Amino acid sequence: MESNRGQGGIQLLLAAEQEAQHIVNAARNAKLARLKQAKDEAEKEIAEYRAQMEAEFQRKVAESSGDSGANVKRLEVETEAKIHHLKTEAARISHDVVHMLLKQVTTVKN
Repeated sequence: MESNRGQGGIQLLLAAEQEAQHIVNAARNAKLARLKQAKDEAEKEIAEYRAQMEAEFQRKVAESSGDSGANVKRLEVETEAKIHHLKTEAARISHDVVHMLLKQVTTVKN
């Protein structure tokens, strides 16, 4: 009779071990499912963030390229104005400069 009891105890332990194994497997599967879900959510957030940053970058590139064209145009206008001013000033004082140089060259000092 004791052998039946021992065998029944062993059967009980085996059943408990199988039940524990099922619980462990279920927990492992749930953990893997949660990890996969977290990974999917993280990839989605990364894609959204990347799209947002790319859109902001494209906006800044568009703004800066538009500004650079405007800056180039503004600099061209300013340069032309300065060149015109210098030519006007040179024309205005060239007669006086020539006169001063001739005076210095033709004056003899002892």
